Amino acid sequence: MVTRMTTAARQPADNEVSTAARTALRVLTTVLMDDLDALADRLTLMVLRTEPSYAELSVSSPDALRENLKANIERGVQTLGGFIPEGVDPNDTSRETGRKRAREGVPLEAVLHAYRLGGQVIWEGLLSTSRERFRGRYDRELLDASGWGWRVIDAGSAALVDAYRLEESRLRSQELSRRHAFLNALLDGRGKDPTVAQEAATVLGLPTCGPMLCVVAPVDNPSDEPLRSPRDTLATHGLVSSWHVRPSDIVGLVALADRTPADVLDALRPSVCGRVGASPVITTLGKVGEAYTLARTAAKTLREPGVAFLDEHLPEALLVGSPELTGRLAQVAFGELLRLPEHERETLLTTLSAVIDNGCSPTRAAQQLYCHRNTVIYRLQRIESVTGRSVSNARDRLLFTLGLLAVRRPDTDGDRGATTKAR
Repeated sequence: MVTRMTTAARQPADNEVSTAARTALRVLTTVLMDDLDALADRLTLMVLRTEPSYAELSVSSPDALRENLKANIERGVQTLGGFIPEGVDPNDTSRETGRKRAREGVPLEAVLHAYRLGGQVIWEGLLSTSRERFRGRYDRELLDASGWGWRVIDAGSAALVDAYRLEESRLRSQELSRRHAFLNALLDGRGKDPTVAQEAATVLGLPTCGPMLCVVAPVDNPSDEPLRSPRDTLATHGLVSSWHVRPSDIVGLVALADRTPADVLDALRPSVCGRVGASPVITTLGKVGEAYTLARTAAKTLREPGVAFLDEHLPEALLVGSPELTGRLAQVAFGELLRLPEHERETLLTTLSAVIDNGCSPTRAAQQLYCHRNTVIYRLQRIESVTGRSVSNARDRLLFTLGLLAVRRPDTDGDRGATTKAR
């Protein structure tokens, strides 16, 4: 959808200028109509000399540029002299120029400058005609008409701006649609087709192959903004990326070049305001669909804003990917321990976590928990008696580790224990 933006400039009415001034303009513009080629040549040289972007256009289509400038001068002269054909929009050439220059990518500032130069050429042509052809007879009337004349030129300028912005908005919308279409094609796995991959790379501004990351930030509600200006943030580090805002998430593809995933994610952190997940490294656009699924899973392993690289959150990702098993895992790992009073349950789970984190050493766990070693040993005995499992058994220890991840998940049911707190 293209939003119409307008400068809302009014076309000045004829009765805003005196009869004598209007007569003078009609006489002078009649003469000037026979001198359009010379005026167009002069304006073309002025524009090419002062605006580099127009000089680039002239290289590819010099005749087209001159004809466009001439058409604008002609319509301006007709408008000032009151020669506009019936039913013709006096600003039609201005609007067409705005649309054309927007499509060509000429900066609006340059277009407006060229348009103003055109107004200058017309006005100087009127004054020169009065002095050279009529010995200054109409100089006073031109002075009286100057304010009105420049309002006419400003109205054309405003029409140009309106058309330029509308076309720019349309092109932006069209380009965004193309980018979304190719991203969706990659997410659907169609990037395995070399032709699709090449076209997608061109549209998205990415290489067709080489190390890449897929980054996903889920949008839980419309007001969420989990990532802010990620493209600009990465660009400051020389990283090329393409980002797409969708109803359910923000998706980014980042070319690593010679960087590591850690380098990229560190560079991205200033933009992170929510949960963000990153896939393992992929080397072709044909892998984007799989990478997207893994990156979204990585994001789901987080409970708070941050960045999760999937390879560093695999145990959590396994639980996220099997929600139907999470509750059962906690029950099998801890059994009756989950039904103990809340304070005792949390104390035992926190102690178990510290022991596992410290290589099953009660001494180091006690130092982390700021309690006596014997206290840790007593709590371990209590855990083993309630669960029937032992941290010295490798399989039980793995089950305890996964069980701790399960009970600490934000969607953990109350009867399986709340998130444990550090003691």
